[in-house]
Amino acid sequence: MASLLVVGADHLGHITDKLERSGFREIIHLNGRKVNMVRRDIPEHVDAILVMIDYVNHNLAKKVKEKAKSKDKPIYFAKRSWSSINAVLEQLEKHA
Repeated sequence: MASLLVVGADHLGHITDKLERSGFREIIHLNGRKVNMVRRDIPEHVDAILVMIDYVNHNLAKKVKEKAKSKDKPIYFAKRSWSSINAVLEQLEKHA
């Protein structure tokens, strides 16, 4: 995987470094705090989407899921803990 869109969480901290070590060359982060984030589109070059479920509202999660489905992009949901994110990365490796 080359590019990952992360939706949610104000700051990713060391998660970005760990994602890069896991093989992602580009990590795009949208914190999801602003109301207009619902209208943002998913960039075409993104390979997968990761939604931090403990930092987004239901409407944003639903809209991101709909947009991912319409663009045929895989979407994963995780809490903002490395163990939860790592479990998602293991799923990604199985499907790759």
